[in-house]
Amino acid sequence: MGWSVGLWWLVAAAWAVAAVGAEGEVVAAVGAAPRRHAYAAMMYMGTPRDYEFYVATRVMMRSLGRLSASADRVVIASLDVPPRWVQALKDDGVKVVSVENLKNPYEKQENFNMRFKLTLNKLYAWSLVSYERVVMLDSDNIFLQNTDELFQCGRFCAVFINPCIFHTGLFVLKPSMDVFKKMLHELAVGRENPDGADQGFLASYFPDLLDQPMFHPPANGTKLEGTYRLPLGYQMDASYYYLKLCWSIPCGPNSVITFPSAPWFKPWYWWSWPVLPLGLSWHEQRRENLGYSSEIPVVLIQAVLYIGVIAVTRLARPSLSKMCYNRRMEKSTMFLLSLLRVVVAWSILAAYTIPFFIIPRTVHPLLGWPLYLLGSFSLSSIVINIFLLHPISVLTTWFGIIGTLFVMSFPWYLNGVVRALAVFAYAFCCAPLVWASLVKTMSSLQVLVERDAFRLGEPNQNAEFTKLY
Repeated sequence: MGWSVGLWWLVAAAWAVAAVGAEGEVVAAVGAAPRRHAYAAMMYMGTPRDYEFYVATRVMMRSLGRLSASADRVVIASLDVPPRWVQALKDDGVKVVSVENLKNPYEKQENFNMRFKLTLNKLYAWSLVSYERVVMLDSDNIFLQNTDELFQCGRFCAVFINPCIFHTGLFVLKPSMDVFKKMLHELAVGRENPDGADQGFLASYFPDLLDQPMFHPPANGTKLEGTYRLPLGYQMDASYYYLKLCWSIPCGPNSVITFPSAPWFKPWYWWSWPVLPLGLSWHEQRRENLGYSSEIPVVLIQAVLYIGVIAVTRLARPSLSKMCYNRRMEKSTMFLLSLLRVVVAWSILAAYTIPFFIIPRTVHPLLGWPLYLLGSFSLSSIVINIFLLHPISVLTTWFGIIGTLFVMSFPWYLNGVVRALAVFAYAFCCAPLVWASLVKTMSSLQVLVERDAFRLGEPNQNAEFTKLY
């Protein structure tokens, strides 16, 4: 089934990813004069996706270095961030500020989401008083160009993705210990916070931002005071892209892409592309800036194991020739057949799901998808061997997944609507084939049950037998 080609694809892709990642190393300047501005992000522990956000933060900070940002890169890290992660950030030229987690007084709210429990650590950005301006960032931003003009903005500036509520994935602030202390006081007294997270708190703290003028950087480079709305081009919601499959943001430079989507569809996951067309953009930034050296050994080990499984099952596959079975179904075999159908159904499901969950989640999609297909093929071959199933019936879903990937990754759709219709049409045509293959698989189990019943001596001695050749 072309498993050797799959191995060569994985090895070649892994080599290319590692090589380009190594070339993308960013070396911090030594002995540079203190800078007045900073790009800052935060990092904390306690979520199921800590490692993914750590990787995303490193990629974003390195991409800022490659864009020659004339500012320090700072990570506000909680004290429980692993020392090796802190050291890796420092090796990237990032300044790490260690802080204690701010207690979230809103975690008892009815609508509170626990994944936002520590997002109030973002308020520490106001304590970075060694800088005149700070651009505070979430880790799911992709920078398309240098945005140093943001440091000319006022004491607080943010983008309105939602028509009425600004987004805190990127905002500009003027550090002030007085403001920081006031914010801590507001937390202590329980200031109104609709979502219990940083966005709800800041929207409550700066309620009049919607009425403020739009930011336009002065040509003479002077800094503005007051509060301003930032053009949408500084926080281009990825969902805007999916409608037309291109950017058409009229207000402001198209500088930064953000992904305020469901947690499991953040762009750093290997399955994000081609499900979400922009997922590959983030991985390209990682390939250029950080590489995949931490995941490639695991990918290669899994690939070798899967190919070993395929080789063993091919050699050990029993022949169906010269097997005898009884044409008549005994009552005891009816129960066995029903039980066997359930076991086979769950086994096929496991063959397609287990590889998905054991692949390193932040690996490049061009490594993740071939590894998934190789893994599901190898586990399916085990199911085929154990239950003597027709290979094509079991692998129909496998071929259907490959087709889905090609349909979704086709690069010449006119817009997102046409792409969605094409995926729907493909699924509509493919579903009957998958169902027919499942029915054929279940019906073929009767041969296995009758053969085993004969071996156990269940049929009477006068029964008629038939040979399969």
